Amino acid sequence: MLDSPFKEAIAVLNHIEEHGHEAYFVGGCVRDYLLGREIRDVDIATSATPQFIQKIFDKVIPVGIEHGTVIVRHQQTSYEVTTFRIDGTYSDSRHPDHVAFISKIDKDLKRRDFTINAMAMDKKGKVIDLYQGREDISDKVIRTVGNGYDRFKEDPLRMVRALRFASQLGFTLDSETQKQIKTLRREVNTIAVERIAMEMEKFFAGNYIADAIKELQLTGLHKNLPVLKQKPAMIDALQREQKPLFTLAEMFAFFHLLDPTVSIMTWIREWKASNQTKRDTIKLVEAVREFQESGIQNWIVYKLPGELYEGFIRVLVALSCQAVPSLQEMYNMEDDLPIMSRQQLCFNGNDLIELFPQIAKGPWMQKILIEVEYLVVIKELTNDKEKIKEWLKWNPPEIS
Repeated sequence: MLDSPFKEAIAVLNHIEEHGHEAYFVGGCVRDYLLGREIRDVDIATSATPQFIQKIFDKVIPVGIEHGTVIVRHQQTSYEVTTFRIDGTYSDSRHPDHVAFISKIDKDLKRRDFTINAMAMDKKGKVIDLYQGREDISDKVIRTVGNGYDRFKEDPLRMVRALRFASQLGFTLDSETQKQIKTLRREVNTIAVERIAMEMEKFFAGNYIADAIKELQLTGLHKNLPVLKQKPAMIDALQREQKPLFTLAEMFAFFHLLDPTVSIMTWIREWKASNQTKRDTIKLVEAVREFQESGIQNWIVYKLPGELYEGFIRVLVALSCQAVPSLQEMYNMEDDLPIMSRQQLCFNGNDLIELFPQIAKGPWMQKILIEVEYLVVIKELTNDKEKIKEWLKWNPPEIS
C-alpha cells in the first residue's frame, strides 16, 4: 500500500478507473518516490480526455485544457491531471503547436524530457519504466528520452532543467546529453528570460550545487545566459565548494559582490526580475558590505528585514566570509535592539526644527535624523528626547 501523499490521491485514480479509463501517477512524484525524497506535487496521467474529467469530478480547474491538462481538487488538495498525448512540433520552443490525445501511456512517456521523469506508477505501486529510468536513478545519471538533440530543440529550457536536476539530485549528465547541450546551448537565447530565471534559481539552491557547477562549466551553457554571457569568468572562477543560494536576490547579490563592475540594476534588468527582488538584492548587498567592514552589529540587524536573515547568512557563506553569525545570534540581537523602526525614535523632524529654528529646512534634517537613529540603534545614544537634544546641542548640524 502506498503511503502519503499517494494514499490520498488514490481516490482520484479510482474514480477515473471506475469510469472506464486508465490512470497513473507520473513524472517527478514517481522519481522522488523511488529516490526516497519528499514529494510535493502528485501528478496524474490518464486516458480520459479533459472534458471527460470535467464531467466526472465536481471541482475541476481547466488550466491548460488545450494541452490536455486540468486541475482536480480533492479533499483540499490539487492534482494536475493530464490526458495521455503525443506532441506535434514546437515552433515557439515551449508548447507543441498541437497535441493528439491517445489511449495508451507508452507513447505519452516517450515524449517526456528525461528518463528519470518518464516513469508511471499505478495505485498498487507497480512502476512502468520503458526507458530505464530506474537504472539511471541507480547510476545517478540524467539522460534524455530518445534523441537529446530532438528533445532540446523541442524546448531548449530542458537544457537548463537538466543542470537544475543535477544540482538538486546530485546526478551527472550522461555523455550524449552533455554533448547535445554543448551543441545546442545557443538555443537558450530563444527562451523567455523569466523561464530561465525560475530554473536557475532552483539550480543555485540545490544541495549539490558545487558538483553541478562543474557540469555547467563543462557544457558552457552559462555563456548563453543573461549577464553571464558577457562575464563567463564569473562561473568559471567558482570553486567546487560553492554553497547554495536560495533566491534570485541572493544570487544577484553574490555575483555583484564578486564583481561590482556589473551593477545590481544590470542583473535585475537583464534577468527581468521583479521590483521586490531588486529591493531584496540591494538590502543584502548593503548588509554584506557593512559586515565586511565591521562584522555583525546592530545596524545590520536593524536595517535588514527578518525574512532576509537566512539569505544574508547564505551569501556570506558563499563568499567564504569569516565569523559568519548564526541565525539565532541575529534573532537575539534583534530582540535586544533599542528600537525596531524610525517611528519608535523619541525625536522627529518637528523636534529638529524646534531645536534649530534659525536654520532653513533642507536635506540636512534627514541626514541628522539618520545619524541619530544610527547612534540609538548601536547604543551610543539613549532613545530619550532630552538626551538626544543634549547630544545635538553639542553636535549641531553643519550647514555649508
